[in-house]
Amino acid sequence: MSDHGRLMDGTYRWQRHIYDITRKYYLLGRDGLIADLAPPSGGSVLEIGCGTGRNLIAVGKVWPHARLYGVDISQAMLDTAQLSVERVGMARCVRLAQGDAVDFDPMALFGRATFDRVFISYALSMIPEWEAALAQAARCVAPGGRLEVVDFGQQEGWPGIWRRALFGWLARFHVTPRAVLSNAIETVARDVGGQPNVRTLYRGYAVRGGVALG
Repeated sequence: MSDHGRLMDGTYRWQRHIYDITRKYYLLGRDGLIADLAPPSGGSVLEIGCGTGRNLIAVGKVWPHARLYGVDISQAMLDTAQLSVERVGMARCVRLAQGDAVDFDPMALFGRATFDRVFISYALSMIPEWEAALAQAARCVAPGGRLEVVDFGQQEGWPGIWRRALFGWLARFHVTPRAVLSNAIETVARDVGGQPNVRTLYRGYAVRGGVALG
């Protein structure tokens, strides 16, 4: 396991048990992203940084005919995710695997190279080489598919004291909002010949972006 994998295991070994309860109050925009995924019937959806499996379960409920895949660097999180998908009866339609978001091999992990929808929800702010992870995600999108991203913004519409408090608190969990996330999404779109779509949510609290491939 990489150093980052060990760090994530150590950080969330115990927190994973209360992760979903606490994060639902401030990981804003996730459910909107899931509602907009609209994979084709029988299509494939990959979440990079799937954590506890919360998002994949939500995708399965909204889009029950999709085939779901999740990759995460933390085995501790994946253990929780596996228990969660089994608890809700989705073990047969969700495949999970351990891998580094920067260089995982989807063919080796899942037997397929690309997916109709790929999404990353509040994970880029936790990945040291996040721009490489974003580029890797784009390479996993099938022709005609989409990459979708949501993560922390720069809090432009909020008081400075709020921004300092939030960023200081996030740093305790090794989370760093990416100041150039919007630009990075546009760069990746250009590199793969896709169409970018980036906007801010909740007065800059979050960034929602995507890349559509023709």
